[in-house]
Amino acid sequence: MATDVGAPDEVTDPIAYFLDDQRYHGKSERTLDAYERVLRRFEGFLRERFDGVERPREAGRRECMAWIHSLRGAFEPSTIATYASYLNRFYDYMTRVGVFDDNPMALVMEEMSESIDTDPTRRDISVPEMRSFVETIAHPLERAVVTTLLKTGMRVGELCNLDLRDLHLSVTALDQDWSPRVELERRSSSLFVSAEPSRGASTNGEQRTASNKRKRDTVVPVDDELRRALVEWLAIRPDPVSPADPLFLDTRDSWGERLTPADVRYVVKKHARDHGWYRTGGGTTENVTPHYFRHFFTTHLRDRTGDRGIVQYLRGDVASDVIDTYTHNWGDRVRETYLEHIYTITGE
Repeated sequence: MATDVGAPDEVTDPIAYFLDDQRYHGKSERTLDAYERVLRRFEGFLRERFDGVERPREAGRRECMAWIHSLRGAFEPSTIATYASYLNRFYDYMTRVGVFDDNPMALVMEEMSESIDTDPTRRDISVPEMRSFVETIAHPLERAVVTTLLKTGMRVGELCNLDLRDLHLSVTALDQDWSPRVELERRSSSLFVSAEPSRGASTNGEQRTASNKRKRDTVVPVDDELRRALVEWLAIRPDPVSPADPLFLDTRDSWGERLTPADVRYVVKKHARDHGWYRTGGGTTENVTPHYFRHFFTTHLRDRTGDRGIVQYLRGDVASDVIDTYTHNWGDRVRETYLEHIYTITGE
């Protein structure tokens, strides 16, 4: 049920207000249920533990820290990090829309960022091992999809939401021409990952079935290896059904339609299973999935560059004050650092 509000002080149930807004933004019911479980748990903790603090609006940094501390021993570190991120997003959103005055979780998250790994323990795959995996993928679409995920660190929904206009690439040998976004006019060999698309909303003339989860728009360099994979795909890419001209299109039962996250997960699972990297019931510690590629990108590029900020920029999950620094220095710092340190995964 929607929460009727006037002035910010009139919001009687901030959690319900937040969930309504997230629903309008296209969040799935599964995601909304997860948010509500965590936020109501926090609300119950406040009422039980602190006199005079019964609502999230009344909580401060110390109450938030006490709640995080109460989770230790009952949950894995990765789960605690997830719960903390949910609470932080709640406070951040409510502050930005003017319902709350500040975000007491902001400092807590800074303190946690160095001590909690948000990824659970996962299969440890080296770059040569990943190279041998990619070399077994023959189909140009599947190879381009996997290579894009591995070399950009983007989420599966973000990959599926890419339109041809989000790619600036010279492909004169293919006799193909399109107009890249204005944001890419001076950034050749690059991909634009927008923060705009959300499930159920229309972007570039098409209703989307997946949401991008970036805090801000991101421009990601395309190196020679990713360029080859994309050119091979563009050479056989069918005519699109959608007027949005999606970059990645289905070549099977839904010929010419935008590739979906389910399609990508099927492709990755199929090849991972053949490679011995996926087992039914194996879980995140054993199975290689599209999200594993984001973990792989983060781990290996961060280790190679020693620059955590650039990796966070490319992943699309840094705050506006930090991201502005990398946006303004994109050509000099981000692109050069990326091209100097990005791993190769095809052996070509």
